Amino acid sequence: MNKSSGVSPHPASGDAVRASDLTVVRGPRTVLRGLGFAVPRGQITGLLGPSGCGKSTLMRAVVGTQAKVSGTLDVLGRPAGHPTLRTRVGYVTQSPSVYDDLTVRQNLDYFAAILDPGRAASGRRRDDVTRAIADVDLTGYTDTLAGNLSGGQRGRVSLAVALLGAPELLVLDEPTVGLDPVLRRDLWNLFHHIAATRGTTLLVSSHVMDEAERCHRLLLMREGEILADDTPDALRTRTGADTVEAAFLHLVDEAVAAGRAKESAR
Repeated sequence: MNKSSGVSPHPASGDAVRASDLTVVRGPRTVLRGLGFAVPRGQITGLLGPSGCGKSTLMRAVVGTQAKVSGTLDVLGRPAGHPTLRTRVGYVTQSPSVYDDLTVRQNLDYFAAILDPGRAASGRRRDDVTRAIADVDLTGYTDTLAGNLSGGQRGRVSLAVALLGAPELLVLDEPTVGLDPVLRRDLWNLFHHIAATRGTTLLVSSHVMDEAERCHRLLLMREGEILADDTPDALRTRTGADTVEAAFLHLVDEAVAAGRAKESAR
């Protein structure tokens, strides 16, 4: 299990997530290798890298659902997976987590009841559900069965579930994969709106490098390691590249060259 670093519930650093020597082992394979990074509050941090580099594993560790995690991982000032984080962290997996035989509202009513059963009596739950549906622009589909929605719409229902209760941290695992350019643009506009108006922290993974340009900060990953933790502008300046994709490829080449030099020195 994760160890707490002993920080207070409201760390002075302002970081929503802070990791040190974070390692995940799955069978004979080390999936994450001693990661150290920070995710600042109130911003969109992009977690980018090729498929299979460990992005989903890292996100599961952040939300507290990953087994065999060692090192230090604090989320909103608590150890990852702490019971008090249940309503403070929203999580959207790659596959939509909805019930096809329920309507959009029924799906959200169900998950809202699980998250906070006490809200039903006061009538606040209905307001939460209505707001979350409006957030993802599905008001016109409130009474539509989830099974009759398109893949992109079902993904937005999952996002609405994660937005219930206005979480402080929203963890999104490749939320735009397979979506058309217009819907991708609309979702990113929503992400920026949530961060700007509510102060929500977003950790968004993707293997599409052009989405890096939409983030305030980036964690670039390769083979279970973090190649860079910086802003898009700083990465472009550091590598002399015109785009974040070119900067990433430059860093990959550097890492490969360093690895070869290390092997030669042995």
